[in-house]
Amino acid sequence: MDSARNLPLLKDYQAYLRVEKGLRPLTCEAYDGDLKTFAEFIDGRHGVLLTAAQQDVAAFLEHLRGHGIDSRSSARKLSCLRGFYKWLLLDRRIHHDPTVNIESPKAWKVLPKSLAEPEVVEMLERASMAASHPQALATALRDSAIMELLYAGGLRVSEVTALSTSDLALDSGHAKVRGKGDKERIVPLGRTALEALETYLREGRPHLARISSARNGNTARQDATRLFLSMRGMPLTRQWVWHLVKMANGAASPHRLRHSCATHMVEHGADLRSVQLLLGHADISTTQVYTHLALGRLKAVHREHHPRGRRQQAEVEGSSGLRPDMDGGLHLVSRTNSSGDSS
Repeated sequence: MDSARNLPLLKDYQAYLRVEKGLRPLTCEAYDGDLKTFAEFIDGRHGVLLTAAQQDVAAFLEHLRGHGIDSRSSARKLSCLRGFYKWLLLDRRIHHDPTVNIESPKAWKVLPKSLAEPEVVEMLERASMAASHPQALATALRDSAIMELLYAGGLRVSEVTALSTSDLALDSGHAKVRGKGDKERIVPLGRTALEALETYLREGRPHLARISSARNGNTARQDATRLFLSMRGMPLTRQWVWHLVKMANGAASPHRLRHSCATHMVEHGADLRSVQLLLGHADISTTQVYTHLALGRLKAVHREHHPRGRRQQAEVEGSSGLRPDMDGGLHLVSRTNSSGDSS
């Protein structure tokens, strides 16, 4: 890669994403990785990012396809390139966008995997039992509160680890969450989650906070405001929370609990707009994927209430003398009078 020309450009774009767009560090890193992959590819074609042409972008997508990269990942990389070249165009560093008229790879909707309700209930009850023990450790109270929060609020793992004590409004029954793009949203919490958080704040966190306050420096004072602390008084990491959920259920993960929250809400009749607001999705189309997972409930409602549903159809059959044929059709049952004629 021509570092003399590409790297300063990528550095400027990273600053734009962080400062002006307000994107999270992990999102910026993902964009940076995708752009460096493209830069390395066109370097092999003796080009640089500023001089990339439409043919380079098309060849890059074909290169990805030839190396087994799925269409969803390719579409994400193309979206990254489009954002990058749009920025260059607005900044007047280029005069033509090479991503124009490039067709996006058809990305199939990947249905998010969720846990069955009994599986989630078992996980939460096991964590609650450990926390309710008379000699429960502060960490057990913390772990139960985390598990309840992941499922009750549908929070991302990064949102959980970033929570501060000031973000909770337990009297009002909600938490203030900072999601992607540093956007804030209010997440309502159920009674069980609120009780778990109250117990942790009252009986568990003070022990962990004392460890944190024993450490010196500004970092310690900043860390002390975090809601969930480790046994060393340090803020918990995303990896630690992932390990906690994995230990509770090998098939689970923090993100799968988030999907389970949304899926179970839709299955119980929640509208998509409410689920969108809860999860912090910027676009309703992201939330619409959960309608596929609630298809079973939709079918049951249709059978129960539609005039042509099975229940009503069976009632009609019984009262009208219609009976189903072996091939699924309906035939009139002949009735004969005493003279043998059909009625």
